[in-house]
Amino acid sequence: MTKHLPVALFALSLLAAPASAQDVQAGPLKIGHPWSRATPNGAKVAGGYLSVTNTGSEPDTLIGGSFDEAGKVEVHQMSMEGGVMKMAPVEGGLVIKPGETVTLKPGGYHLMFMDLKQQLKKGEIVKGTLSFAKAGAVPVSFTVEGIAAKEPGQGAMKMDHGSMEHGDGHKH
Repeated sequence: MTKHLPVALFALSLLAAPASAQDVQAGPLKIGHPWSRATPNGAKVAGGYLSVTNTGSEPDTLIGGSFDEAGKVEVHQMSMEGGVMKMAPVEGGLVIKPGETVTLKPGGYHLMFMDLKQQLKKGEIVKGTLSFAKAGAVPVSFTVEGIAAKEPGQGAMKMDHGSMEHGDGHKH
């Protein structure tokens, strides 16, 4: 039995390893670490985060996308105005210039997954598509991290609860 122990331990280690989404190359665009946060039951929105590096000689624009668990995806930006955090869609999309890396992250640019069909749970991988003006539709998979994660591969962290106003004037 002891000669099978290393094989069994290796198999168990594969089961224990966290699933993660893969980086994607689409022409001159490199999409890195697509992820989202787990959501409370009944939540209707979630954020999508990733980095986009443009290795080409022409700019491209992230104009939106789709997410298997959402009815609609928009590119949004968060900003501070008079001590209130505001969030609004990025009109015309997010330009990624040649040689530039743009990181979509909590508190800044991000994808807004709206009309969620079900709760996002930590450890899941959810398929989606990014839409670019030039590169077109790019399939990606988002790893669902902890509900308070601030970056990919991170568990729950203490969350700063402040006032946030959405572009529609509603405070959250």
